[in-house]
Amino acid sequence: MTYSYWLFVAATLALTAAIGYNTYLSAQLLRRWRPTRNLLLMPGENLLRLALIGLCIGLGWLSGLPPATLGWVWPVTPVMLWRGLLWGGVLACFFAGSTLWIVRRTGDRFYSPVVVEAIAPRNRRELWLVCLVMIPVVVLEELLFRSLLLGGFTPVAPAPLLAIGWSVLFGLLHSPQGIWGMAGAALGGALLSWLFLDTGVLAIPLIAHYATNLIQVGLAMYMRRDGDRPLAGQHSE
Repeated sequence: MTYSYWLFVAATLALTAAIGYNTYLSAQLLRRWRPTRNLLLMPGENLLRLALIGLCIGLGWLSGLPPATLGWVWPVTPVMLWRGLLWGGVLACFFAGSTLWIVRRTGDRFYSPVVVEAIAPRNRRELWLVCLVMIPVVVLEELLFRSLLLGGFTPVAPAPLLAIGWSVLFGLLHSPQGIWGMAGAALGGALLSWLFLDTGVLAIPLIAHYATNLIQVGLAMYMRRDGDRPLAGQHSE
């Protein structure tokens, strides 16, 4: 492998470690502080996500790998779109149903809604804004976990092993949501990784991930309106 590829590997791991550490600090903060505004709508956070998306694209170019290895295949056909939407709906229904079942039987022992409560829209206008800012959130996560860490690392490790390892890490980044939040995210990450490896197209897991998150925030908004605590299970912010 070339020098630029190993530089790509080192930089991607460093970026992943930095995001992981920031997630850990956020988890510690949320245990003792409740935000007064939706965390997804903070301008500084969204500007940072856009910058990180640009960094991920730059890292993909630095790797020297063919775009197809990273899943950068275009255009997105209607079949790809519907496949992503279908799996997104399946994931959202699974997370919502299983989380509700677990919470009803164990309370907050295995799942904490603290993150979802911080991002659940409070009104229709906020819902539309959340739908918009969710795009860079999902693009960043899919670029990092599926395109770079999975597709980009296949020259040095078997794809199935990478898929399992990075899915576990994806779950650990959801530690603020409790044991089930981490387990559910890991399972979701594994499915998204399978979609990526099966199709070779980043757009499919990206669409599935986006659809899952949109359904989750919609359910969270509905439950908040009815006076219940929002429930969901895959978002990592």
